[in-house]
Amino acid sequence: MEAKKGDWVRIHNIVLEAGQRAPNIPEDTQKVPLELWDKGFLLNLGANIGDEVEIETYIGRKVEGTLIEVNPHYEHDFGKCVPELLYIGKQVRDLLEEGDGE
Repeated sequence: MEAKKGDWVRIHNIVLEAGQRAPNIPEDTQKVPLELWDKGFLLNLGANIGDEVEIETYIGRKVEGTLIEVNPHYEHDFGKCVPELLYIGKQVRDLLEEGDGE
């Protein structure tokens, strides 16, 4: 058992299958399901990755879905340093200061 009641988890759920999407959305969007990922506290006594579970979100909503992660964390960043961008802020301030004197 990977998760126990009260653990912070992430779930996944298919809200609408591709054929159930609204007819007025773009064609490429209609071809894919409407998916939901949500995080919350596990309400089940215990669960493993892949089990259908119920969670309570931080604001109190109860949502059901497939358990995909225990103690989820952010993995994104802003990419590698771009040296050319390091000096833009200073250059703009210098330009603005030069304009104040005119």
